Formats: sequence, C-alpha cells, structure tokens
Amino acid sequence: MTTPDENPQGTPHAAAPVESTAPPATAAVETAAPPVEIAEPPEHAEPAGPAEATARVSPGSPGVAAPSLELRGALAGVRTEVGKAVVGQDSAVTSLLIALLCSGHVLLEGVPGVAKTLLVRTLGASLDLSTKRVQFTPDLMPGDVTGSLVYDARTAEFSFREGPVFTNLLLADEINRTPPKTQASLLEAMEERQVSVDGTPRPLPDPFVVIATQNPVEHEGTYPLPEAQLDRFLLKVVLPVPDRDHEIEVLARHAAGFDPRDLAAAGVRSVAGAEQLAAARAEVRRVQVAPEVLGYAVDLCRATRRSPSLSLGVSPRGATALLATSRAWAWLSGRSYVTPDDVKALAHPTLRHRVQLRPEAELEGVTAESVLTTVLATVPVPR
Repeated sequence: MTTPDENPQGTPHAAAPVESTAPPATAAVETAAPPVEIAEPPEHAEPAGPAEATARVSPGSPGVAAPSLELRGALAGVRTEVGKAVVGQDSAVTSLLIALLCSGHVLLEGVPGVAKTLLVRTLGASLDLSTKRVQFTPDLMPGDVTGSLVYDARTAEFSFREGPVFTNLLLADEINRTPPKTQASLLEAMEERQVSVDGTPRPLPDPFVVIATQNPVEHEGTYPLPEAQLDRFLLKVVLPVPDRDHEIEVLARHAAGFDPRDLAAAGVRSVAGAEQLAAARAEVRRVQVAPEVLGYAVDLCRATRRSPSLSLGVSPRGATALLATSRAWAWLSGRSYVTPDDVKALAHPTLRHRVQLRPEAELEGVTAESVLTTVLATVPVPR
C-alpha cells in the first residue's frame, strides 16, 4: 500500500507518492521477524528532493536506544486486527496509532458510510482497553457525558455516578450534533484528564483518548465545534471514499458473511494493551529532536500566521502537537531521531483544523489543505 496521491478533496498533490516497504494491513506480525515497518506517513507525504537529501538529523547521543522491535510489532498487530474489519483506511489507522502514542485526541471526518465508527470500534476491540461510545444528540446533557451526583434515599447522601467519559477510549459519535454546552463538557476531560463535579476533581483513567466523528457535508441541525475545542484535538483525520478495488473487497467480505456488528466473528482480537502503550510512549518521549528541526517546525507554524489567506494561524499549542506527532512517527519508522520529512509528513493532519480561512479566500476556492501545501513548499528545509 502506497501513500494516496490525492488529498481528501481530490486535488492532486504537487509531489509524487512516497514508496513504502510497509507490510499490508493483513500481514501477520512475527515476533522474531526483522525490523517491523508499521506504515507510510499518514497523509500528504512528499519524497525528499535534492535539497532535502542532506537535511537529515544525526541519531544524536550514542546512548539513545533504538525503538523496541517488540513494541513496534505489537502496534503492527493492531493494524493487522483493524484490517480484518476495515478496508482501505490504512492511513487513518496509522494516525490513530500516532494519537495513542501521544495520548492525544482525534477528530475523524468523512461522509456517511466510510467506516468511521467501525474503525474506532475495531481499534477498541484490538486493544485491551476499556472502550465506551456516546451518540451525541441535540438533547444530550453535559452530565450524560461526565457523570453527575445522584441522591441515594437509603443513605440520605449524594453519590457520584460516573459517566461514559471514565474510560480509556471514548468514541464521541457525531460530536457536532450536540449543542456547545454539551460539547464543552469534554474540554476539561480532554485537556486536564479529569472531570470536576460539584467542585471535586476526579481523574480519568490512563490512557484517555477521545476519538470524535463528524459528517462534513450535512450541516442542518449541527453545531460546528468552536476553535478552542478544535485546538484540543491532536489530529484531524479525513477519511476518503475507498477506491474501486477496496470497495470491491468490502462487498466481497459482506457477500462472504461479514457482519460489522460482530467483530469477534471476523477474528478481531486484542493484541496490545495499556502496558505496551505506556512503554511505547516512554520510548517516544526519548526520541531526539535537533535544534534545526525544532526551528523548522516553528517556522512552519509561524508561516501560517503570516498567510494572507488565513485569519487564524497555528497556535503554539499546534507547534507542540506537530513536535509530538513527528516524534511518534519517527518512532514508528524505527528511528530514535526526527527528520524534517517527519515534520512534513504530519503537518497536514496535525495543523489542518488549527487554521481558519478568510471569507474572501474561501470564495476564491482556497482551502486549508492548499494553504498548508504552500507553506510546506516555501519554508526552507534545514540542511
């Protein structure tokens, strides 16, 4: 599987697709195999040009250990399990793995029927983590998400009843269908990893990741997420409609008896859990980043603030998010250091939801994707 050569809007990229040596999503993970190649960069990866060929960062300190093959193999196993139920969304699976490694939240966007909910359900089934789902509706109240105090007549006391947010993996389905008051109930949970009810903070389990889905084409009866909440999402992943071959495979699986409501019958099993994720996150935090690469990430974010097409550029929180996702991708690639190509590969999914277009730019057909592509093409790559 190679990197898609078109973005979700169907505009061809300026660069050719990156060749990948990653195994297919259905390949089995061998514990004694050579170095595990997880996947190609999630989206919009570009091959290194002549000027970038020397823009590589040395591994850093000699004492920095290489990523663990065992941990990378466990995460490759997650890809394998998800591939048993979901076809043609390998880039999205890679993005979700990056979010898990960064303890960050993900906004999944796609038209109905591209397996957004099935993707998250299958990811939860492949991980030994507690998983809960909340269907966001206009009448959903904040207490329905976070939990609330309940009066017990037998003891004449109030006790706290936990809401579905007390889990490791929370699927917030169609998050833009609930009013801002209920959307805001997730802000503290996403940022502080805790819920405060009646003045008492209650910590959430570790890890805690919110994966929210939304439909980009149906706006009637929806409440767009405010910028403050969008900025809390580490990644925004756009799920495209699968190509013809993948769609034929989807139909073939259904013709053979596949039931998306019965993942166990499809052979999906748990292959990793909180212990492996904690160990992998510890290794990601040790990935080295050279000062030149740090400066490159900052320059990309600052360039968005100067873009004439944008009324809102990437905030410093966005720059730290780009650093985190780049380190996670470097670790998944089997390296203990970050290169400028890692930063470029994660720029689109990490930054696309953190910028806001000017109305006149939208009328001219400018998109956030095209602005980011221009920024990547104009900001000098460190040599």
